[in-house]
Amino acid sequence: MSLFALSIVLFAAVLHASWNAMVKAGGDRALILAGVALSHALAGVVLILLSDTPSRESWPALAASTLVHYAYYALLFQAYRLGDLSQVYPISRGLAPMLVAIGALLLIGETLPPLAWAGLVAVSLGIWLLSLRTRGVEVDRRAIFVAVFLGLAIATYSVADGIGVRLAGSPTGYMGWLFLLEAPVVFAVLGPRILRRGSLDPRTFALGMVGGVFAVTAYGLVLYAKTIAPIGVVSAVRESSVVIAALIGVLLLGERPWKKRMVAAGIVAAGVVALAAA
Repeated sequence: MSLFALSIVLFAAVLHASWNAMVKAGGDRALILAGVALSHALAGVVLILLSDTPSRESWPALAASTLVHYAYYALLFQAYRLGDLSQVYPISRGLAPMLVAIGALLLIGETLPPLAWAGLVAVSLGIWLLSLRTRGVEVDRRAIFVAVFLGLAIATYSVADGIGVRLAGSPTGYMGWLFLLEAPVVFAVLGPRILRRGSLDPRTFALGMVGGVFAVTAYGLVLYAKTIAPIGVVSAVRESSVVIAALIGVLLLGERPWKKRMVAAGIVAAGVVALAAA
């Protein structure tokens, strides 16, 4: 991988961890997520206008991914309400590739090489460490539970999108509709507040839109990097976001215990890298 490609992927990892940190640190997380969804929807409009319509065969996958994304937003809100960034992010992002690998093994008989099994063990160990209680620091088991389901949602829409984008004939058209169909999240958050004249802080909403720009940019950068560097290497480096999120949590948000969480995040990231490289 060239230094240019490496820089792109690392920057994308920072952007992805950063927008999750915005959700965690924000006082009104629902409003921030509405801003993220609006940015996605606007990006979707642009992609739809610039792309061909995805094939009819891809629409079932698109519908499935869209429904799972709605659950993803709800789970993300609950996960960061209950748990810390340095805890929730490594669990959810680490579980996703592990679940995809196990699903491929069980559903289509895709055998796993020794390196992949080592990666599965490492991810499991890291998540186990994150779920342990530390002296003086309580662990909210609900946060672990929701983070696991969040990882399941990420794995599910990842598989659906992997199928859909291959059937679409127009990858950017597929992504455009996927982004646009996040618009109902905006209405679900803003609609009830407008009707009852509830709080609607424009600065918080704008912060969410910035987070959405971060998310879309990170996604686009990773896709571009895969055109100039090996896909497996890009996927592996991309998962450095697990460590970056843990660093943001312990350094900027003051989450504790920092030593155990950094070690656990490092183990999860190493496991995901092994899965990607296998």
